[in-house]
Amino acid sequence: MKRRTVVRTIGVGAGTAVGLAGCLTRNGDDDPPNGGEDGDPEPEEPDYDGTLRIATYGSMVTGPNPAGPWLEETFVEEYPDAELEWVVPNTGLQHYIRRGEYESEIDVDVLFGFTVGDLARIDDRVGDGSLLRELNLERIDGHERIRDELALGDPHNRSLTYDTGYVSLVYDETELEAPDGFDDLLGSAYDNALLAQHPVTSTPGQAFLLWTIESADAETAFEYWEELLANGVQVHDTWSDAYYDAYIENQRPMVVSYSTDPLFAATEGYEPERHRVAFPNDEGYAVPEGMGIFEGSEEPDLAYAFLEHVLSPESQLELARRNVQFPAIEDVSLSPEFGEAVRQPAEPVTTSYTELRGHLDQWLEDWTERFDDRLGDQ
Repeated sequence: MKRRTVVRTIGVGAGTAVGLAGCLTRNGDDDPPNGGEDGDPEPEEPDYDGTLRIATYGSMVTGPNPAGPWLEETFVEEYPDAELEWVVPNTGLQHYIRRGEYESEIDVDVLFGFTVGDLARIDDRVGDGSLLRELNLERIDGHERIRDELALGDPHNRSLTYDTGYVSLVYDETELEAPDGFDDLLGSAYDNALLAQHPVTSTPGQAFLLWTIESADAETAFEYWEELLANGVQVHDTWSDAYYDAYIENQRPMVVSYSTDPLFAATEGYEPERHRVAFPNDEGYAVPEGMGIFEGSEEPDLAYAFLEHVLSPESQLELARRNVQFPAIEDVSLSPEFGEAVRQPAEPVTTSYTELRGHLDQWLEDWTERFDDRLGDQ
């Protein structure tokens, strides 16, 4: 019998009123440290009877063909005494960062879908090594198959990568030629052509900002954004706003999106000529997604079992298909259609945890102060 997926949405104001089960802050002095083989030893009889609560983003559990319900159904087939509940905070990870700053309790076990930038922001605002527990990798079969280049670089070993995408430019080849580099986007050929996303409220939007910073430095990048706005770039709050509400509606011929969009377009019946991929300077910004276990999880055994389940070849293949992203592990055989439709950049670009630590929040704040007032006029 098909299970009913339970999704709980946490609103902005609901954050202080929800039922609280697990403590977010570090354990007391009398408790063993979180994480590692000593702090999270595998019990002789793991407890797989309970409700596992997983915080994630909306498209993981809603919309066309989401991966979350499939993961839930296959997980409870393997662990029939378990229940899964998906939690989607309206403010995303910010909800848990704020609770961490106030040393509040939370009632979720797993954080599913965060970036290296999110880890840096957690440590900058909550404290070094906070929010998520250090993982005992001996309890997670499959972790050794994760591609080395996709590791989030967390010095506290709180995360495992489960998929990755490459932020790129997607364009309509009937209206534009692919730009060779970022400077091309400032020319008249791309006047009022580009749709982008806000770096504070959108993962691809933040990746695009970091990509421009990585190509030079922060000050040069902000000067570049001044010229980009002068050339008519339109900034939306979310990827969905930019892609579905604007690009698919033919409002503009180019959007900041993912290099897997051609496969998504083919699946959804969108025009292939309107889903060509451009890699300026042969680059694309890599955005690996991570998963981890909250410090105060009340269901650590189920949480470890879920992380292992996600890394199984079957789950990796299904995640790639449903999320239209690249799998994290090495031994997944993708369908021929996937390989023919999607593209990977010759030069993947990313910004490390070390580079982001102590800087990302300031870059986001500076970008907001400098450009937000001008976005209302678009």
